[in-house]
Amino acid sequence: MFLAKVIGTVWATRKDEQLHSFKMQFIQPINSHKKNVGTPIVAVDTVGAGVGETVFYITAAEAVIPLPVDMAPVDASIVGIVDRIDIQ
Repeated sequence: MFLAKVIGTVWATRKDEQLHSFKMQFIQPINSHKKNVGTPIVAVDTVGAGVGETVFYITAAEAVIPLPVDMAPVDASIVGIVDRIDIQ
């Protein structure tokens, strides 16, 4: 799992039918200190995250696991909303 910040929402008038009930979000990968890492990506939102929230996400073949379908064209899925990060 990886950390990211939701930076925007993707509005699509047409998308794969397996994804009709899901929102797609632009997310900026971050590290544990909330510093940007890499470039933004699009992820399917399975938890109802909003712009500005810190989330954790999964990628690759595992990204379809949180969806209630057998197969869908998904490379990244948001699977949780982070309440806080404690580093000691």
